[in-house]
Amino acid sequence: MAEPQLKDTKVKMDKAVEATQRDLRAIRTGRANPAILDSIRVDYYGAQTPVNQMATVSVPEPRLIVIQPWDKSAIENISKALQASDLGITPASDGVVIRLPFPALTEERRKELVKVAHRLAEEGKVSIRNIRRDANDTLKKAAKKGDMSEDESERLLGIVQDYTNDHTKEIDQHVEDKISEIMEV
Repeated sequence: MAEPQLKDTKVKMDKAVEATQRDLRAIRTGRANPAILDSIRVDYYGAQTPVNQMATVSVPEPRLIVIQPWDKSAIENISKALQASDLGITPASDGVVIRLPFPALTEERRKELVKVAHRLAEEGKVSIRNIRRDANDTLKKAAKKGDMSEDESERLLGIVQDYTNDHTKEIDQHVEDKISEIMEV
């Protein structure tokens, strides 16, 4: 009963860290990063399609992303989706490729992005704490029913807390890395 519960708790916490990491990668920094396009969907023949599934995305320069659609008729739809997104970048198209030039971030914009990174990290930590709460409730119920001893329950609760601490530190490290990337001039 206890070992599968612990394994499941660890897997859920790993997924929460991965989701937070993915969200942090989507934050725009002063440098071009194709990961910021992951959340952008384009209306392509009636289906919402990710940009990276309909075009080649490359970074030829540190401040430029080049999108080369496989279907040239999709250029206009991709441009519209990019303009409608919250990237704050105006795409430039020549009919063959779309260029996304990244302007240097202002100090004010950097501070806003740091706040966004902290918010995303806190959401990840809340998710981990919720997973811990669910695991603790399950373990306490099992101990109350007599499925395990009190000592065993306390030991497992300690392991769940260790998982929580480790995953919280991992999120903190990811957000520190992202903040240093944002503040890099």
